[in-house]
Amino acid sequence: MRALTKPLQHNLALFLFSSLLAAMPAMAVSDLEAQEGFARARSKNLHPGMDHSAHQNPADKSQEFRGVFYGYLPCSDCDGVKTTLSLQQKNNYLIVIQPAKQSSREYFERGKYDWNVETRTVVLTPTKGGTKTRRYHIEDEGTLIQLNEDGIKMEDYELQRSDTYKSREVHIH
Repeated sequence: MRALTKPLQHNLALFLFSSLLAAMPAMAVSDLEAQEGFARARSKNLHPGMDHSAHQNPADKSQEFRGVFYGYLPCSDCDGVKTTLSLQQKNNYLIVIQPAKQSSREYFERGKYDWNVETRTVVLTPTKGGTKTRRYHIEDEGTLIQLNEDGIKMEDYELQRSDTYKSREVHIH
């Protein structure tokens, strides 16, 4: 009898806990938004008389566009190229390229990026042994479209910001 009540108690507790979770409203705030809110509140508590409005919008617009971008780009001599571009702090970038072949070897390049507000472009300049300068048009806050050497948008050469990208999984057809 005692052996039977232990699993029953466990199942009952699990049922009550899951019903409590289902009854609570879903939180729509992302972790990043919550962390930023906590940081603002903490700063206001530590420095109550100070005006923090100048810190709300950074002076360097390129810092607003930092993040990780994913895409599956076309390739003339392979099935495609999985590309991950990370625009990091202090205008550093890391791009990882993985051709869809039998070998899953990844190639990476580090460098600096510049942001041009007027032309809405991001220019990647490799630091050591990089192939060449890459340019992307900023379509919107979540989309980068690669430009060719003449500055023309390349069809299907699109990277999506990781928080807007539906899935990081790539399906090869």
